[in-house]
Amino acid sequence: MAVNPNPRNNDTDGPRSFELKAASFTLPIIRLIDNNIEAVAARLGAKVEKAPDFFRNTPVVIDLSSLPEGVGAGELPLLVGLLRGYGMIPFGVRGGGKEQNAAAEALELAVLRDSYVRRGKGASKAEEPPPESEVAVDEAPAPQARASKQAASPRRSNPGFMLITKPVRSGQRVYASGGDLSITAAVSSGAELMADGNIHVYGPLRGRALAGMSGNLEARIFCQDLQAELVSIAGHYRVSENIPVELRGVPVQIFLDQKILRIEKL
Repeated sequence: MAVNPNPRNNDTDGPRSFELKAASFTLPIIRLIDNNIEAVAARLGAKVEKAPDFFRNTPVVIDLSSLPEGVGAGELPLLVGLLRGYGMIPFGVRGGGKEQNAAAEALELAVLRDSYVRRGKGASKAEEPPPESEVAVDEAPAPQARASKQAASPRRSNPGFMLITKPVRSGQRVYASGGDLSITAAVSSGAELMADGNIHVYGPLRGRALAGMSGNLEARIFCQDLQAELVSIAGHYRVSENIPVELRGVPVQIFLDQKILRIEKL
């Protein structure tokens, strides 16, 4: 009888050393409008200064779909260095042409498939991907609060307060500039809430919630059902993996105590 001299070569024998699975992640996207790296550095620096801990070690995707064919390939190494200098981790590019993708591959960045590219470069309406959370680094923050695609129907009873009465869906971003934000509906995974003041959520809070965006250490987050992917007060953050099980799915308040992020039951 023949005996296999190397039994470990049989894939069905012995303990498994790894598993290969598919998973989905929500990644920030930096969408370039032109290749003026100095302008990008100025805008991005202002954003990072507001919440440095939020951007630290954050993987980001560079969207090149708004640039003409070939434009930006030479500046891509500068942009990658800029992002790394701010503590971010450039993960890959999307929407680029042949020359742009070649430059990305030379920098060992992933080139994401064309199905992620927005409409406007040949994609039909049926191929349009779901809404995504994007940071347009060449545009100054709007002077008033806004919601991505305006689907959340914000209401302002005064200049320092924003009320959202409809669900905030995945990919939507709501920013209450200069005041508090209140949501009376559910917040989906992949959505992002931001406010210079407090955040109140009277439904399930999934996605991300960032209060005190302007550096207000006294800001707080209140929610009836904590299921968030990330919560932050004035740049001090905690991700879902670091939120105790007993604090998930219950009413809580989130605040800073001597610059330490606390989560307490209400």
